[in-house]
Amino acid sequence: MREKLYQLSIELTNGKWTSKMFKGFATSHLSRKLILSYAKQFKINLEEVSKPIEDFSSLHDFFIRELKAGVHQIDLDHKSVVSPVDAVIEDLGTIHAGKPVVVKGRNYRIEEMLGSREMAERYLGGTYIVFYLSPSDYHRIHAPVSGEITYKSTLGRKSFPVNQMGMKFGKDPLSKNYRQISEIRTENNHVGVVKVGAMVINTIARTHTSDHLVKGEEMAYFSFGSTVVLLFEKDKFTLEAGIKAPYPIRMGSKVGSF
Repeated sequence: MREKLYQLSIELTNGKWTSKMFKGFATSHLSRKLILSYAKQFKINLEEVSKPIEDFSSLHDFFIRELKAGVHQIDLDHKSVVSPVDAVIEDLGTIHAGKPVVVKGRNYRIEEMLGSREMAERYLGGTYIVFYLSPSDYHRIHAPVSGEITYKSTLGRKSFPVNQMGMKFGKDPLSKNYRQISEIRTENNHVGVVKVGAMVINTIARTHTSDHLVKGEEMAYFSFGSTVVLLFEKDKFTLEAGIKAPYPIRMGSKVGSF
């Protein structure tokens, strides 16, 4: 019953017009008045932000803020894989053939998440890592590895929240929400990158136009709420020692190695 009530409440408040109204306000000059209280509420470190808080034109402008050069240190070892975002690693594990990935008690099939059985087969027996970005986090997404983008796809329309309630009671947000999928080919490996939108504005804006990526380079940004899932091939990736969910991590920090 609790799950059904949650899903109904989201359906009623996550429609086309409510999302349009929220987006209109969040991107308006009027929303500037909320920036400071937002920063205080979520304990955002303003010393890291690229410009003074009064220079942001709207709440949305602040949400997609850039940070000062040097805030993120990118692990440059050519075999390392780095976190694409500032986030908490909420879940991780092995992708078993014929079995769903279980995140927060919900079952997900990789082929449904990716929208491609052929692509999903590449990652069977491999590793998945789920990164959750809270409202306090920097919401730009960066390349976890250097390589060529060989596949792009956009799936889904509406979105459930991707916080703990959304992951527990939502309609399978990792495989049903609006999402962008990229596959990066490195020298000897493939890495799947699933960027999952969240309710209300539900936007993922690409900022990188080339098919070539350098590790740490910006790829896109989220507009309000988000999750990133990384997928690795079998026997190609080793998780960094000491990482266990939940695990806070910064963009550029090492999550493992090829």
